[in-house]
Amino acid sequence: MNKTILITGAGSGLGHGTAIGLAKNKHKVIATVENWPQASTLISDARQAGVALTVEKLDYLNKDDHDNILRKYGEKIDIFCPNAATGETGPIAEIPVDRVRHVFEVNVFNTLALAQRFAAVFARRGYGKIFFTSSIVGFSTFPFLAPYVASKHALEAIVQLMREEMEGTGVQIATINPGPFRTGFNDRMYDTLDQWYDPAKNFTPEKPIRDVQKRFSGDELQLDPQAMIDFMVGIIPKDEHKFRNVYPERFIEDVKEYQASLWEQRASPKPAEKIQFEQNRQ
Repeated sequence: MNKTILITGAGSGLGHGTAIGLAKNKHKVIATVENWPQASTLISDARQAGVALTVEKLDYLNKDDHDNILRKYGEKIDIFCPNAATGETGPIAEIPVDRVRHVFEVNVFNTLALAQRFAAVFARRGYGKIFFTSSIVGFSTFPFLAPYVASKHALEAIVQLMREEMEGTGVQIATINPGPFRTGFNDRMYDTLDQWYDPAKNFTPEKPIRDVQKRFSGDELQLDPQAMIDFMVGIIPKDEHKFRNVYPERFIEDVKEYQASLWEQRASPKPAEKIQFEQNRQ
């Protein structure tokens, strides 16, 4: 059965490909983007793919945009996919808190604000689905990715509680949890580091940060996004699926091992002299 699906963050990356893929499968797609240049690109790409979809501007931080989307589409939507996200990188002991706050405004607070609006519509009529795009970092951590990781941890808790609390309303709640894919998102996150980090002023040494940056924005770890897009296109319209949907599934065991290891970690301090030695050696 074809669905009417609203997906945010369709201006680039996984959301862009998923919106076009859903339209190819004959679903009615309303795809939102942050700005008009993204809208032009999506419309052109959809046309080249031979599909029709509706493109709307939706700035998560603009409440008028929220109102416009709900007024035009609220009652028409079968599935709402809050997919838009942003990120920042850097040592959490030094990153300006306003940068962390901005990530939470997009990934948590305004994602929740929109989800609440659709939850109310869906609950009143007794059906609908909210399918959040989270991440595998919603239940694991990686150094120097704290703003993004923390926002996805918060989102995971919110979505899990929403699922429990909305049982009996007829509304489905679920998450999609992608691994690292080559969409440009990781690269853009690391670009933000250079806007404030100065190794001559900050106490966190630069090399460990750049090592992680090379790993997460390089080709060795990042995967071809088409497989993830195909997974999202396949699972979003389904009537039955898991609450948490990790892809690739091989990451599930890695996450379980990581979570089990947390119970054995110690808070013992590492001597400053040894840290200094290791920095000099690097």
